[in-house]
Amino acid sequence: MKSQILTSLLAILLSITTVRAQSIEGTPYCLPMNGAQFTIKVEKTQYTPGRFCLYSMRYLKQNVELEPSTTYRIIGIDIDVTARPDTSRHFKLIVDKKHSINQVTCSPDGQLLAINTDAAPIKATIRQFVPAQKPDTPNPADFMTEDILNATSTTKMAELTAKEIYDIRDSRNQLSKGEADFMPKDGTQLKLMLANLNRQETALRQLFEGVVTKDTTWTTVNYMPMKEGNSVLFRFSTRRGLVDYDDLGGEPYYITVTNLHTAPAPAPVPAGQKEDKADIGLRISKPSRIKLTLQHNTDIVATFEMNAAQFGTVESLSGDLFGKKQSTALLLDPMTGSIKEIRQITPQVPK
Repeated sequence: MKSQILTSLLAILLSITTVRAQSIEGTPYCLPMNGAQFTIKVEKTQYTPGRFCLYSMRYLKQNVELEPSTTYRIIGIDIDVTARPDTSRHFKLIVDKKHSINQVTCSPDGQLLAINTDAAPIKATIRQFVPAQKPDTPNPADFMTEDILNATSTTKMAELTAKEIYDIRDSRNQLSKGEADFMPKDGTQLKLMLANLNRQETALRQLFEGVVTKDTTWTTVNYMPMKEGNSVLFRFSTRRGLVDYDDLGGEPYYITVTNLHTAPAPAPVPAGQKEDKADIGLRISKPSRIKLTLQHNTDIVATFEMNAAQFGTVESLSGDLFGKKQSTALLLDPMTGSIKEIRQITPQVPK
């Protein structure tokens, strides 16, 4: 029984909060503020020199790197809008017997979602990283001949390996031209033979050219714009990848915020205006649209427009909307706190 009670309490805490009891003390709530979540996709490339890298130019006429290296590069950036309560926009909704407010729905963190109607919980965007299947890298030792393995020096092993590579190429050319001593019976068998020769050559060339492996990681950076201007969003190094915000070893990526001023200007309050008796503490957001520009040096990496409640205005809704004879069902946008739906309803008469 105790475990059932605890489970029920946990479910209540994790779901949206609905207040049905009327209290003259009121229901505290917040309006949201909006941020941006950057998912930065970084590709890591590791190079490992081959065993015979010093002989690559001599036997294969290829100039290769002799030292191992690791490099990073940004291959993509995704941007999603986020919302969280704005504690500077904290209000109290008066719920008394003078108004027909039977249901107030808030999120677990206190954001107002709906009045006199149900609201779905806020669904955050979750990007899931699905790693790609790594290619099968052949082992060069599996394709070394007996002469190569029995060679008494590295130089001789490199020479014999290079000769084997050239022999493989000759065999492939003869098959392609139809001049091989033993030709395949059909096209399918030809493809299999050519694929096997390519696999052998690739494995042996690794001994000279080295091996390159690539891996991709996703990192999330959250940003909450509060005013216009620019600032460092993150720092990135081609040798170390994403680094700490204050690590000067990484080059800065700047985020610039521009307010597009799409929200209507608040109405001026006349001097000496008396307190509105119909004010029940109900406020909604009028968000403004902003533009985010991500820049590295002189290059614009990404631009993104979004609605941001904190750059807009706050509007008061009259308590007259919730009369005893004619009331209102109000549904707010969970991201911005603006009106998503408003409709008249007939108040429920208590039995």
